[in-house]
Amino acid sequence: MQLNWRAQQLFETILQQQALLHVDLHRIQGADVVDFGVHARGGIEAGLSLARLCLADLAEVRLIHSPPGGVDSRLLPLGVLVATDHPVWACLGGQYAGWPVQAGSYFAMGSGPMRLARGKEEVLEKLQLSHVETSQTEVDLKVVGVLEAQVLPTAAVVQEIAEQCSVTPDQVMVAVAPVTSLAGTVQVVARSVETALHKVFSLGIDPHKIHSGVGVAPLPPTARTIVDGIGRTNDAILYGAHVTLWVDMEPSVIEQIGPQIPSQTSHDHGRPFAEIFKNYDYDFYKVDPHLFSPAVVTLINCQTGESKTFGRFAPEVLSRSFGLDESASSIAGTGAGN
Repeated sequence: MQLNWRAQQLFETILQQQALLHVDLHRIQGADVVDFGVHARGGIEAGLSLARLCLADLAEVRLIHSPPGGVDSRLLPLGVLVATDHPVWACLGGQYAGWPVQAGSYFAMGSGPMRLARGKEEVLEKLQLSHVETSQTEVDLKVVGVLEAQVLPTAAVVQEIAEQCSVTPDQVMVAVAPVTSLAGTVQVVARSVETALHKVFSLGIDPHKIHSGVGVAPLPPTARTIVDGIGRTNDAILYGAHVTLWVDMEPSVIEQIGPQIPSQTSHDHGRPFAEIFKNYDYDFYKVDPHLFSPAVVTLINCQTGESKTFGRFAPEVLSRSFGLDESASSIAGTGAGN
């Protein structure tokens, strides 16, 4: 599939459109590092491009009106749609944030096809995606990744990425955005299909049985703090996302796994993620892994043509998380007055 090559082509297009996207290029230790929201303004289009980088440009990503979630569309008018016919490669081979990038005091969640060159994650190994792309594939190949971080990477971070991927620093292309930025918010909310695929994988079902996927999640207001940003973007998926998967599975398998995919199966379900996160001392690894999945999942059986939907939205949690209650009262009052 040449995910790094595909992402490299998109990255180079982004470099040609820096002014239009409000992003800034930095050269760090010879690597191309593009700021999507640390100091740069970024924006919606930057966020859509950032999400496509994570997905190695193997998915459509765009904004839509009237997203799911059950919240009044006048209060929450926009959603992020993701559609792909290559769900395993795009979502688990590219988008899944399975690499905690660390060097000194620097920490970032790493995603994108650079993970394939590194090849040290359980999900990649079990799906036989480890080391399928290396620097030897093409002379000019570069590894491309996305870092969710509040600050730009240091030279030591670039060196660490290069060594882990078995390339030189000048073969590294990295995009960076914090979850408190608009671009960072968009790219996290674009992970609805990815969370569904990873949940299927964690249930012991081969995700290669999923042929196509479409997900829509509400786009929340940007947050001022990291915890609120993490909370709102996760809540958009946990309580407001609807994912549709076209699967090649026996009906009995669908009946078995379908109810287990949505986030409501977790004992942590029902509260804003920022509260859950705080209760676990802000440690992702302490949170129940069953929570990380969409609110609603529809499975369409390619063998029978039957469709089954599981899960439920939680608009009351979204309203609390996104701070929509006051706005709801204001709009309701205006409407009543008219």
